[in-house]
Amino acid sequence: MNNSTDTLTDSPTDDSLTGPLAASGTDHVVIEPSILYFGTPVVLLTTENDDGSVNLAPISSAWALGQVVVLGLGADGQTAHNLSAGAGPRRELVISLPAPDQWPAVERLAPLTGRDPVPASKPRGCRFEPDKFTASGFTPAPSQLVGPPRVAECPLQLEAYADRVRPDVSGGFLIVEAVVRKVHAAPAIVVPGTDHIDPGAWSPLIYNFRHYFGLGPERGHTYRSETAGATASARR
Repeated sequence: MNNSTDTLTDSPTDDSLTGPLAASGTDHVVIEPSILYFGTPVVLLTTENDDGSVNLAPISSAWALGQVVVLGLGADGQTAHNLSAGAGPRRELVISLPAPDQWPAVERLAPLTGRDPVPASKPRGCRFEPDKFTASGFTPAPSQLVGPPRVAECPLQLEAYADRVRPDVSGGFLIVEAVVRKVHAAPAIVVPGTDHIDPGAWSPLIYNFRHYFGLGPERGHTYRSETAGATASARR
């Protein structure tokens, strides 16, 4: 769901759960994990550098509110540098969402940065790479409304503009609110004759506590679904 007014009804109570989820609250343990990436989609961001070249970067903090995608970026990365440059073309970006089987190409991007010299805040082993498309094996494809290219191999691509860029409360990250201007989708993931993504055909690459996953089988749908009964899994 991508609307703050969305609600779930008829959620199961603890009494109806079975298996690992049936444990009561008293069975939980208090932990202090180093990260909280509890299953978020991987997105690839293309932005324009100072010299007009293109930066390509993977991130794992993205979610949608209507036609706005909220992004969390490391403050010292090249993407953050580009989107902080002020109004105009430098605020243009493309948000491309890879499929699960594209994780090796995403992982080839993981240790690369467009910053030279490499910021001290970057993880150990991070290195400068000016041509990330070649390094990853992804292919740039022209956009229609913004300057940065789309990632051709990704099934879902969003042309957008970063309307608001601001630091988070810790000061170590930037929060970007990007308004989507155009959506490109592979025909195989669209419900025929509609503008709806087929949730039975589309599976994003999920970043789950620094491991890559896809989606499992559909378990159900919200009452607000416009594609119930029309998904690929239902047609099979």
